Amino acid sequence: MFRQTTALALAMMALAAGGTMVRADEAQSHWRVFVGDHSTGKITALDLDKPDQRWTFEVKSHARLYPFGDGAGIAVVQAEANRADFLKSGIALESHGDHADVEVSDPALLNTSMEGGNPVHVVEHSGVLAINFDKDAKASLADVKGLLGGDPQMRTFPQEVAHHGFVAVLGDYVLSTVSAKEKPEGASSLPRLGLQAFSADGKQVSDLASCPGIHGEAFSGAYLAAGCEDGVLTVKTDGAKPEFALLPYPADFPKGKTGTLLGVKGMQAFLGNYGADGLVVVDPSDAPHFTRVTLPFRRVDFVLDPAKPQNAYVLTEDGTLHRFNILSGDIEVSSKVTEPYSMDGHWRDPRPRLAVAGDTVVMTDPNKGLLRLISTSDLKQTGEIPVEGMPYTIAITGGSGISH
Repeated sequence: MFRQTTALALAMMALAAGGTMVRADEAQSHWRVFVGDHSTGKITALDLDKPDQRWTFEVKSHARLYPFGDGAGIAVVQAEANRADFLKSGIALESHGDHADVEVSDPALLNTSMEGGNPVHVVEHSGVLAINFDKDAKASLADVKGLLGGDPQMRTFPQEVAHHGFVAVLGDYVLSTVSAKEKPEGASSLPRLGLQAFSADGKQVSDLASCPGIHGEAFSGAYLAAGCEDGVLTVKTDGAKPEFALLPYPADFPKGKTGTLLGVKGMQAFLGNYGADGLVVVDPSDAPHFTRVTLPFRRVDFVLDPAKPQNAYVLTEDGTLHRFNILSGDIEVSSKVTEPYSMDGHWRDPRPRLAVAGDTVVMTDPNKGLLRLISTSDLKQTGEIPVEGMPYTIAITGGSGISH
């Protein structure tokens, strides 16, 4: 009673002094952007509503950025430096059914790191973050809550042969890509053969599920999916054991394959690439499993809208952003947003990357040193934020909730 009376008295005093009375529980949206430089180890963090308020972090080399832990953390993966570092984003969302609580604090570089040869693929599932080290025949695994809280409980999952692959934890099981042990004549790397389930201590518990050239893992609903040369491999994850099934590409598809998949939230579907100028929607459970669309130019980057699961956004090399409807398979609206970025040249040349923050698509524009803010409704630019250097990779965390 005393605390309530004191709080009311203080609020009344503030009003009497000409202040504004603010409720203790205030609904708000908060979005924080993390940007990796193309050529240095500089990471810039900023808040969309206060872009002049910034934090910078220096890591060993340029990095790819992966949100994890519902956006509470950012994995900073540096393939050239053979390590991964981790940031605490400073945005924590906790769901309570009818509402979510949001807590905002400064971002920080965590003390935990992972080291090993050529880290690339990052997979989070079953409360475990797994990073594959392609040159070391291993993946490093960390407990997500422990990682954010200072006790990562890290362990190593060994693979028989070093290769470009991934590891994903499914409850009591570990899924790992498997490669051939020898290179065929003229091959530049070991052929990837498929996916296999193991126990936590590395014992095989399933046969090898064939998926030549396996790449591009993602989760949606009760499924994991990965692209293969001959189709998309799905793994049903809600049973006693993982169930593998290959969905062959339709016979009328042009020559190509899916190497990148994004898992849709809110409905069970995947969006992937197919060839240099195509997108493919994959329904893992119901036929027809594939819907393909041809883009007017080659694809630069594409991203899902987490709040509107039917929407995806794709940038093509002519500088046009398109909103793609996953349900209908149609491009609904297109808008020129930047100068052309040709897909000729090296795969790691500086090109824009996309992320979504509520009703805004945020795009890095490396050649201009900008973040472009684009409305999801009409794809028109609503603002721009200068970023020093050459802004390249991007990750966004945040959302709406009640701040207590």
